[in-house]
Amino acid sequence: MTIATERHCGIAGIEWSRHEMNFQDFVQAWARKVSGPAAVWNAVQRVLTSLRSLAPEQNVSRLLAASVVVGLIVGAFVSVLEWIVLQLLLDNLREQPLYIAAVAPMVGLAIGTLILRTFGGGISASTSDEYIRAYHQQTPYLRGRDLMPRLMSGMATIGLGGAVGLEGPAIYAGSMTGLRMSGWLRKWLGNDYAKVLLTAGAAAGVSSLFQAPATGVVFALEAPYRDDLAHRALLPSLLASAAGYLAFVTIPLVEPEAVLPFAFDSGVGSAQLIGAVVLGVGAGFGGRAYAWCVRRAKAIASTYSKVNTVIIGGAVLAGLAVLSDSTVGDPVTLGPGLHVVDWLLEDNHAFTAVLFVFVVKALSTFVTVGAGGTGGFFIPLAIQGVLFGSLVGTALDTLDIGSTNQNLWPVIGLAAFLGAGYRTPLAAVMFVAESTGGGAVVPALVAAAVSQLVAGPSSVSTGQLIERTGLIEGKANSPVGNVLKPIPLSVPPDSTVYEFIHNLAIGQQLKTAPVVDGSTYLGLCTISLCASVDRDLWNETTVAEVMDTEAPVGSPNWYVRDAMVAMQQGGYDMLAILTSDGIFLGVVSAEDIVRLEEIIEVTT
Repeated sequence: MTIATERHCGIAGIEWSRHEMNFQDFVQAWARKVSGPAAVWNAVQRVLTSLRSLAPEQNVSRLLAASVVVGLIVGAFVSVLEWIVLQLLLDNLREQPLYIAAVAPMVGLAIGTLILRTFGGGISASTSDEYIRAYHQQTPYLRGRDLMPRLMSGMATIGLGGAVGLEGPAIYAGSMTGLRMSGWLRKWLGNDYAKVLLTAGAAAGVSSLFQAPATGVVFALEAPYRDDLAHRALLPSLLASAAGYLAFVTIPLVEPEAVLPFAFDSGVGSAQLIGAVVLGVGAGFGGRAYAWCVRRAKAIASTYSKVNTVIIGGAVLAGLAVLSDSTVGDPVTLGPGLHVVDWLLEDNHAFTAVLFVFVVKALSTFVTVGAGGTGGFFIPLAIQGVLFGSLVGTALDTLDIGSTNQNLWPVIGLAAFLGAGYRTPLAAVMFVAESTGGGAVVPALVAAAVSQLVAGPSSVSTGQLIERTGLIEGKANSPVGNVLKPIPLSVPPDSTVYEFIHNLAIGQQLKTAPVVDGSTYLGLCTISLCASVDRDLWNETTVAEVMDTEAPVGSPNWYVRDAMVAMQQGGYDMLAILTSDGIFLGVVSAEDIVRLEEIIEVTT
């Protein structure tokens, strides 16, 4: 077969004119042409285009890369921090004679308080709460110069025997690192990722400290709320947490060890589930009481003289150390409490001995906080849960309804008590799963769920919100003065309905206006009330005759949410604000609330 043509034709760049070509020769020539370098390059380009379509957006890629860097920095830092505090200071302290070890917490509290008052300029001892407060700010902010004073105070408090956890300084350092990274890379990342990197840094701090990456992620997402999760930060927190863990285990300063070295049969039966429910109920009440005591201790620390609290608190801690050493043969009140697990596993201790340690360990934490100590509550709550679980397990075994392996109950108790005290049930269960290989997850879930129901709204963290809110709801907790209009368009009581409609409703597009006589508020007049009057009587009827004198009024002490509720219940879009003496201060309108939110959204 031949192909003949009198015109130029082109297929894949092959042209011919006024000649005959065998069809097979034409196909072979075309194949040689498309298989050349240009075709290969085009194919490569198509593959690269397809791969690029699968990649995340540029800003997201940058955010994830920044999260990894944050995790690596935090993991390396926490490794050094743990080596200094737990191995260099606390482990050596426990080897000292009892009279030295007992006095050391007072010295640590004194050093920590002095650092906060001098180098810190009088800042508080809070650490993980600072992360939560910063998270709830429109523009997260942590003052950089506060980092070293709080870290040094925490090192002195915990390293010299204070009964609080190192996770507080670790979370604070991690969140500060993430926030600073977002500032340094603002031009590269944009302005929208400060809160995300703040959360990622906190996750890396927990992950590297406990060698539990999943726990770090879940805790950082759960901590800001009691009944909700932080959003937008999941993937960055996962990467930062994993990077922090890798950095921690790579640096050979600290030998990784299990926080919960319990071995048990992972089988789940009716005895385990019954025990989990009992543990959940008890831990719910216990976590509630623990949170109340922590809040009272914080109030004491902020109210009374620092010198008196350090001296009295240090003396009480010394007495508790001596008492515990003479009673159970170990000063278990010193430090966060990880060594309590070793004590518990040494021998089959009597119920009364474990109960004694449960009480004095909690007291030592409350006293440390009340004396102004710097640290967290993750490990103290976990240790209380381990002890409580051991107590419940012993009681169930006595009643012949317990598990044949008593090591299961401390693990379940940890999940229930930690979840109830910090209001982080998922993080507590994840910590159990990572620490024990998943053998106790089902009863731990049951215990954590029950403890949440019993614990109510209590929490050791003072900065947690109940749940995530929307734009308007997010400003509901601000003072009503933020949206108060002190000189509103008002109408005197002798104005006619005609004047209201033409001057305010039509002229000013105002549907509602307060009726004010001098400085005295009389009621609200609306266009719907005026429209109900016969048109022929508009010039004869005054607004005083149609106004609503029963319309709700608000107080200057209210929050925006109170004003919103009052307007909704009264069916008005405006609320008059009066003092307790009845003096008219101005009005709050739904339009002003929306406008405030729009301004905040643009400027933050």
